[in-house]
Amino acid sequence: MSRQPVHLHAKPKDIADLVIAAGDPSRIQRLAGMLKDARLVNNNRGFIMYTGYHRGRMITLATHGIGGPSSAIVFEELYMLGAREIVRFGSTGALTRKLSIGDFIVPTGAGYDSGFLGTYARDGILPAVPNIELTNRIVRNCEAEGVKYMTGPVFSTDSFYGEDAAFAERWSGRGMIGVEMECATLFALGLLRGFKAASLLIVSDSLVKESQRKMAPAEELVGHIRKAGRIILDALTST
Repeated sequence: MSRQPVHLHAKPKDIADLVIAAGDPSRIQRLAGMLKDARLVNNNRGFIMYTGYHRGRMITLATHGIGGPSSAIVFEELYMLGAREIVRFGSTGALTRKLSIGDFIVPTGAGYDSGFLGTYARDGILPAVPNIELTNRIVRNCEAEGVKYMTGPVFSTDSFYGEDAAFAERWSGRGMIGVEMECATLFALGLLRGFKAASLLIVSDSLVKESQRKMAPAEELVGHIRKAGRIILDALTST
């Protein structure tokens, strides 16, 4: 297999060892405004990426697209280009009534039913757990910011529209507190390739509260996005 990036047209000098990745390009562009001297380093295939500085440390902000296969390409190629700590900054649907729109989840693991991850390990199941040290840094910053958050496992689905009526009951009953689409991929590849992986998710809707089933538009989450971005930036640069 080629170990040179195919989809990202950035050079190793353009990509920091510290990376924040998100599915939404507009979220990456918003975060770029929080960096010093941010510059565009890739826009090929729509994977918008910026590199700049926070607290004197070089940081890359990367779009990973939607779902496991798309995000796997980006995580793999970021690693090829020098990324060694990657935090997914995403949104999630709550699977517990303890969480509401605007609250945070710090995942401690990810369940999945992804057939594509099986191509990495045809003789078993890859564990999908984040790096504990990086995850703990995020938790400490959530505490310092005084935000409402929960830790626990999430479920990484391959289908945004494929959930049946029993989906929330089934996966919440198995201990999952949120549903999203990319954490399992990131965590499994972090273990497989040897980079630190973690995530911070914003609750954008709830699968268990009738009044919050509609996904909140990005404009309603701006304040939460900025606070979460600061938490992640400070976690990545606190060592």
